[in-house]
Amino acid sequence: MVNFESREAVIQNLKDAGCCEDMIKDFLLYFDKNQKEKQLELLETHRKQLLNIVHMEEKRICCLDYLVYQIKK
Repeated sequence: MVNFESREAVIQNLKDAGCCEDMIKDFLLYFDKNQKEKQLELLETHRKQLLNIVHMEEKRICCLDYLVYQIKK
C-alpha cells in the first residue's frame, strides 16, 4: 500500500506527470472511494499515452539523424 503525505502531494504528482484536470478529478474521486483498480487503470492509460508520444518523438529524432547522416556523407 502506498502512503501519500497529503492529498496535495497526490495532486502535484499527477500534475507533474502531465495529467489533465479531468483526469485528476477522476483520480481523486477513485482515491476518495479507495477504488485502487480504477486509479491504476487511469494511470496505466496515461502512461501508455506518454509512451506513445515518446515513441513518436523518437521516430522524429531518427529522421533527423538520417538527414544529418545524408548531409555529412
